[in-house]
Amino acid sequence: MAAALEPGAGHAIGILGGGQLGRMLASAAARLGFRTIVLDPDADCPAAQLASRHLTYNYDDPAGLEEMARGCDVITYEFENVPLDTAVQLSAKVSVFPPAGALKTAQDRLVEKRHLAELGIATAPFEAIESMNELIAAHERLGADTIAKTRRLGYDGKGQLALAGPVTDAAADRAEALLGVACVLERRVELKCEISIIAARGLNGEIRCYDAARNVHENGILVSSTVPADIDAKIEAQAQEVARRLLDSLDYVGVIGVEFFITAGDALLVNEFAPRVHNSGHWTEAACAVSQFEQHIRAIAGLPLGDPARHSDCVMRNLIGDEVTEAAQWLAAAGAKLHLYGKTQTRPGRKMGHVTVLRP
Repeated sequence: MAAALEPGAGHAIGILGGGQLGRMLASAAARLGFRTIVLDPDADCPAAQLASRHLTYNYDDPAGLEEMARGCDVITYEFENVPLDTAVQLSAKVSVFPPAGALKTAQDRLVEKRHLAELGIATAPFEAIESMNELIAAHERLGADTIAKTRRLGYDGKGQLALAGPVTDAAADRAEALLGVACVLERRVELKCEISIIAARGLNGEIRCYDAARNVHENGILVSSTVPADIDAKIEAQAQEVARRLLDSLDYVGVIGVEFFITAGDALLVNEFAPRVHNSGHWTEAACAVSQFEQHIRAIAGLPLGDPARHSDCVMRNLIGDEVTEAAQWLAAAGAKLHLYGKTQTRPGRKMGHVTVLRP
């Protein structure tokens, strides 16, 4: 087991990726007295504004990886599309958490679903697809309403295509143009709601789970997370147990986000998991003494995990695209905690910040 890092002793934590999650991790690390070194090829990335150092290398640049390994006591990542070889190479020189094995599992939807199946964890019915003929045949077997998802590199609704009714030539052409690679085809299930569990596992195997959040998505992008989730206590306990089993199975260290479907018949299905801090856990920054970001830093540094209990009910809302212009209004709202990401360019669908409104 890796040695724990002493807060305030000058240790450095490396972060692969300089987006808003890297920015928030850097802020949490600084509060605990750690320096941070961010590697991101974008000279204007959000995390660079708060990190101790910013290495502007590509993620597979040997010089950049060597410099990061020399300067860091432990390394983590803020997005799951970090090249697997990068995590493996760095792991040979310095501790990398979550471990490369968890990254490998999460990067491929088919591998992820098969891993969940091996654990006896339910997902929506699915089939692996290698060709358009296989997609059409699987669509008929799974039912008239399915969704095709690329096995790799999909996020915020990207790399997905809903198929309803018979697959027409036009639909097949759209699928081939959008996907063009191996994918999984899932049966669409009738949903009551979507929830997520944010959980953390420490170096010593200790696990802490935050309360479930009820999530609302539009066009595949998370719009809001509400806590409490207003679901049956037994279902929430089941979701937390699934997160624990998944963490243990991956020998995980750090924070994980596990997304679930609750069907109209109250069945609990895992949609996917993210091996990192998660957008649906941003509410913990305002409603808990220890946020998911500090929890992640504690975990990878070998420190005791914090109490995940919330002190307030809340609703977290993402500010997407031009919604960032509402920032001043949120500053005037009672109980609202605003967090902007320092992004200089606004684009449709781009997360520019979030606001969490505490209740009461």
